[in-house]
Amino acid sequence: MSSLDRGRDGEMELPDLQADARVGEAIARALAEDVGDGDVTTLALVDPEAVAVGEIECREGCRVAGGAVAAAVLKAVDPEIEVKMEVADGRDAVAGTSLLTFSGRAGSILTAERTALNFMQRMCGIATLTAKFARAVEPWGTMILDTRKTTPGMRVFEKYSVLCGGGTNHRFGLFDRVLMKDNHRRLWRGGDPNRLDQAVAAARERFPGVVVEVEVESIAELESALRGKPEWIMLDNMSCELMAECVAITNGAALLEASGGITLERAAAVAATGVDAISLGCLTHSAVAIDLALEWRVA
Repeated sequence: MSSLDRGRDGEMELPDLQADARVGEAIARALAEDVGDGDVTTLALVDPEAVAVGEIECREGCRVAGGAVAAAVLKAVDPEIEVKMEVADGRDAVAGTSLLTFSGRAGSILTAERTALNFMQRMCGIATLTAKFARAVEPWGTMILDTRKTTPGMRVFEKYSVLCGGGTNHRFGLFDRVLMKDNHRRLWRGGDPNRLDQAVAAARERFPGVVVEVEVESIAELESALRGKPEWIMLDNMSCELMAECVAITNGAALLEASGGITLERAAAVAATGVDAISLGCLTHSAVAIDLALEWRVA
């Protein structure tokens, strides 16, 4: 998965997580962490030949994400478990909905249960929070962007969950977009930190073809950056009034991203300024896990 730039009316196609090698590696690490040398409770108490039918159910309304990951966890523990997705990722579900059903060895299902739920609860939480922001700005067509403020080792899952919530991925990492922030400007070896056009030119010379974004905090910095013609400009911690002024000055010459301290309550007002996108670290660092449970059906 890489960072994606999407037009206002573009549809986001969800990537195939099961085809991503990082997903399988992360699931293997998570199971090794949880199972260790063996699930001693299940091994001691459950008949190894017992079979069961179960489901993952949501106990609260949510935007679904991570069903394929939960299925992959079950299959990693026991390839003979049969799994059926009942609600596709990116869809909404009301409390009491069965999201995933499965059948197979009861012991295998018990061993996989917590790891499968851990992934899916976290992912549904991110998707649900993202969906709230996406709905808040929908009248203006503003993109909701994630950030790199992700759980170490979980970025592929968390950015996928943002897509499920109707958001758009910003850069995946440090390698796929130039993003000059205040700390880069303080250390910039090329010259005057107030000549952001020169910084844009230096970045383009070193990495031609890579999208360039510049963070600005004032009108003067905006005008300096615009002379370099970057693809994106980040408006950092600005008032709505100042953002609206920046939109007027930019007049479509670059895409504008609002960032910094934007809450759900403030999102609509920010979108109304005319910015193209709002980036939110809270989508991944502050989302609350959705209450999911594994329930047994008739064996």
